[in-house]
Amino acid sequence: MKILHTADWHLGKRLGEYSRLPEQELVLEEICQISEKEEVDAVLIAGDLFDTFHPGNDAAELLYRTVYRLSNGGQRAVVAIAGNHDSPDRVESTDLLARSCGIIFQGHPKNQVPLFCTEGGVRVLRSAPGFLEIQLPECSYPLRLLSTPYANELTLKRYLGIKKSEALQEVLKQQWQELGQSYCDDQGVNVLMAHLYAASPDEEMPEEPEDEKPVLHIGGISAIGPDAFPEQVQYVALGHLHRYHTVSQSPCPILYSGTPLSYSFSEAEQKKYVTLVEVSPGTPAKVVPIELTQGQRLIRKRFFNTEDAIQWLEAHPDTFVELTLVSDTYIDAKSKKTLYAAHSGIVSIIPEIIRPQVEANEQPRINLQDNLSSLFSRYFEHKRGQTPNDELMTLFREVIEAEEV
Repeated sequence: MKILHTADWHLGKRLGEYSRLPEQELVLEEICQISEKEEVDAVLIAGDLFDTFHPGNDAAELLYRTVYRLSNGGQRAVVAIAGNHDSPDRVESTDLLARSCGIIFQGHPKNQVPLFCTEGGVRVLRSAPGFLEIQLPECSYPLRLLSTPYANELTLKRYLGIKKSEALQEVLKQQWQELGQSYCDDQGVNVLMAHLYAASPDEEMPEEPEDEKPVLHIGGISAIGPDAFPEQVQYVALGHLHRYHTVSQSPCPILYSGTPLSYSFSEAEQKKYVTLVEVSPGTPAKVVPIELTQGQRLIRKRFFNTEDAIQWLEAHPDTFVELTLVSDTYIDAKSKKTLYAAHSGIVSIIPEIIRPQVEANEQPRINLQDNLSSLFSRYFEHKRGQTPNDELMTLFREVIEAEEV
């Protein structure tokens, strides 16, 4: 059996003022081509299908068009769960129509999928809260899937019965162990899919985008450990963290496939992948990462003068750039305009001011009887290492005059 594991599409995502939707179309086309070339039997999408609870119509259309193509006319199973960026109800809203194509959307924990069969031969044989068994057209044995969409504290209480004093790890461990013992044996392929933060006890927390961090400390613990996953499972397909990496090889390969594109500068220079999993009943899974090539690179660069920055920018046009300019003065409007004119993908320009060394015992003397303009000028000089220019002082006086009115 061949399974394609992907996650964290974040459809509708923006980078500053730039929409990533054109790149997302290209990389999802690449994922479809990989699934066709490798002749995969099932596709697992481990959460964060959209970037917001209320995605635009163009993002929704791209999702449905892609999963329909991945389903190959109902001959390939596609299972997608909600992540922390998704509305669970929105994810499940099209499930009734999607099932006719072998596409299963799961928004809530303990979701129970009705039994069905597509014209292409994808059949759900058994189903329970958090579990389904799927017969695939080209396989003589079934796929058993334990699935856990992301849930906030309120949803966890409602669906999993978690109390504040209980750790999420213990509740999920018990649920997964019970499902594994009840439904998983060596007569089928056993896989678990979840959207959460998992890590080995000695693993350092990776740098992740700010909007991914709230999910890391849910349920009173910092991470789900490898020992929470049942021994019957042959592969764990995770979503949430944006970089491709292996959490553990015990009790089986536990992997994040990562995002298909770099979505923040904390992911600058990362390579992106989907994961091909080849597995048979009772045997270890073979994991093959397949690198994705579409999308613009995100690059952080640091320069000490505008001329070097412009030369580099002109030589690297098809990128998104976070530019840091080191100087003993702030960046004036003219320099910024020149930099932006040299490159169409500058997301931000960060000034890094080198301040002159001040003796430890040297304290600035302030005369509070001075007028506000003078006080502001001295404060600016103290913080920036130079006096403000006429343009800035004119703007400051306009603000003061508006306040007085």
